[in-house]
Amino acid sequence: MTLRLDVIWKEWLQFALGLGNTVWLCAVSMLLSLLLGVLFVVPLMSRRRAVRAVARTAVDSGRCIPFLLLTYLVYYALPSLGLSLDKWTAALITLVIYNTAYMAEILRSAWVHLPPGQTEAGRAFGYTGIRLFRRIILPQVLIAVGPVVGNQLIQLIKDSAFLSIITLPELTYAANSVQSFYFVPFESFLVATLLYWGLCGGVEYLVQRGERLAAMVRRGHGH
Repeated sequence: MTLRLDVIWKEWLQFALGLGNTVWLCAVSMLLSLLLGVLFVVPLMSRRRAVRAVARTAVDSGRCIPFLLLTYLVYYALPSLGLSLDKWTAALITLVIYNTAYMAEILRSAWVHLPPGQTEAGRAFGYTGIRLFRRIILPQVLIAVGPVVGNQLIQLIKDSAFLSIITLPELTYAANSVQSFYFVPFESFLVATLLYWGLCGGVEYLVQRGERLAAMVRRGHGH
C-alpha cells in the first residue's frame, strides 16, 4: 500500500482550519460550562430540598442524554418548533448544555469531600452565604477538581467529532471532506487521529503540570 501523503500535504490548510475550529470551540465551551457548573452547584448543595431536587433533575437529564442525540435535537428538531439555529450556535449550545451537567456534578462531588474544618473556620471569621462560597469553598473546589476537569476536557474534545453530522467544519469534518474528494480514507483519518491524539496529549500534559504546581502550593502552605 502506498500512502498518498502528497494529498495530505496539499490539503494541510483544511486540516489546520479544522483543528483550529475544534480547539476554539472546545475551549469556549469548556469555559462556559465551568462558569455555568459553578452556578448550578449552589442549588445542588442547597439546604432546601425542593431547590436541590430541581437542580438534580436538570443535571441528571443533561447527563443521561447521548451527545449525538442532543445534537440532533438542537440542530434538527428545534426548527420544527420555530427555533432555527446556525451550525455554530447549535454546536456551542449543545457542547455547553451537555458539558455543564458533568461539570456541575464534578464540582458538587468535590464540595462534598472538602474537609469541614475549613468551612467552619470561615464561618467563625464571619463568612456566610455567597462570601463563604466565593472566598472559602470555591477556591478549594477548583483546586481539587483540576485533574477531573482535564479529563472532562479530553472527553469534550472527542465528543466534538460528532458535530461533523451538522457539517460543522471541525477536524473530523475536514478529514471526511478530504477523503471523500480524493478517496484516501486511511491517510485522512490517520492524520485526524494523530491530531486528536496530540491535542488530548497536550491537555493531559497541562493537567499533570497543574497537579505538580498544586502539590507545591499545598506543601508551601503546610510549612
